[in-house]
This record gives sequence, C-alpha cells and structure tokens, in this order.
Amino acid sequence: MIKVNQKWIDASQIGPGILSKEAVEILQSMESYSKVYEYETMAQLEFELALRLQIMEAAVSLYNSGVGFATFQTSKCNEKYWILTERGAFILKPNVLPETGIEDIFRNGKKYAFECATAMVIVFYKAVLESIDRKKFNRLFSGLFLYDWQYDKDLGLDSHEGNDFLPGDCVYFENPDYNPKTPQWQGENAIMLDENLYYGHGIGVTTKEAIIAFLNTKRKENSDRAAFLTSQIVRPNFWYLSRFRSAALRENSEPVCCFSNVIISEVGSKTYFL
Repeated sequence: MIKVNQKWIDASQIGPGILSKEAVEILQSMESYSKVYEYETMAQLEFELALRLQIMEAAVSLYNSGVGFATFQTSKCNEKYWILTERGAFILKPNVLPETGIEDIFRNGKKYAFECATAMVIVFYKAVLESIDRKKFNRLFSGLFLYDWQYDKDLGLDSHEGNDFLPGDCVYFENPDYNPKTPQWQGENAIMLDENLYYGHGIGVTTKEAIIAFLNTKRKENSDRAAFLTSQIVRPNFWYLSRFRSAALRENSEPVCCFSNVIISEVGSKTYFL
C-alpha cells in the first residue's frame, strides 16, 4: 500500500505514458503488499522509483562491464585510482573524485575483480551517483572505501526481514550446506531486476531457480539441504538520499519516470492519477 501526504494512492489509475513500464511494475508491487510505503510528498515517491530504476540499470551495467568474480584474497582493481590492501579492500586515492573511481569500475571492468557483497555496494553507489547531484555525491562519499558490506553511512543501506521484494532491492540466497572448500559460495547476494530475474555477481543475470541450482552444485558431499531465497532485504535510505537529488530529476528531464505532470484527483479516501 502507498500513502502520500496522508492519502492512499491507487496505482491502477496511472495512465499510459506517465511512467515507464518498469516504474509502473514497481508501483503496482508496492501497492500489492500489506506494508505501507509512506511519503511526505510525491517528489519522494518519484525519487524512490527513479533510484530503483537506476539500481537495476547499474546492476546490468556491472554485469556487462567485464568485471571478474574473486575472493577477498584474489581481488584486483585499477591502481590508477584505487589502493588495493592486503585483505582485498579498495581505498580511493586522495587525488581521485569518488565519481571517477566508481565510473572507472564500469568503464574498465576487466581491471577489477571482487566478491558479491562488494559488487552490491558498488551497484548502489553507481545508482546513487546517477540520481543525486554529482558535487554532493563527491562530498558525501569522499574517502571512498570498498570492502564486503562496509559502506559510507550516507549511503544509508537498510537491512530488514520481510517478503516485500521490489525491483532494485538486494536479496540473499543462502546455501546452508556449502562446501567448506569454497566458502565464497555459502550464499549469493543479488539485485532483483524483475519478478523472477536477478543479477548475482559471479553467476550472472538469471532466474531464482537458476541461482539456487548453481549454489546447489557448491554444496558439501551428502548434503540434504538445498539453497534457498531468504527473507533478507537490503535497500538504500531513499528518503534521506532524496534530499540530494539531481537537478535533472527536479526539472523532470525524464517524464516517463516521473509524476511531475500528473493531475491528482481525490475521491473519498483514495487518490487517483489522471
């Protein structure tokens, strides 16, 4: 369910051409859950939809970039912009802007290799970079550090248990009987792209069933427990990040993804898009 300024939103009333197909699907999924997605303004909801679309785009772009999968011990990076530590962390060099470091991963992917948690954080950073003012991005994320699930507090990632899976969320597939010789496959973080399409670093863009089937090949001998999708959901703090949204979003440069031109009609307790 969706509430904006204390009014319920009826997503079924969105006319064709107002939102992209992907944005409409996200909105309809929100409406279908019993969880209430509440916003002070329409602009906050608009920003969340736009950022979710950017997360999905960043996930596919990372998949197509040529980056490799690696353990922490075998990680690599472009040392023109990053310092690689002994434990496999990437530290942005002092003279490099955060936007430059993040964009280089997508531009020169073959110079990079890392494990799946780091990949998820990189996807979130790239999506935020494309959604907020760049000067503010560079200020917020100065001294960028990439390692596992460690991230800057301004990214505001929230992890919770639930079943309200939405495109743009990071979910987790657990492999309870993983082979101890390959601990990197004890599970797989993945970005949800569609109802049954995910990006998992090291596995690719594929279905839930395919990710589970892959993880099942990495189980210990005589295992009787299959891998499964958990109820863990990770998503950024959309409300906080919306404070820094880019001028492009404020000016509605992409109307297929935004509500700026929507006329709203209130009937009873429902709010309709016209």
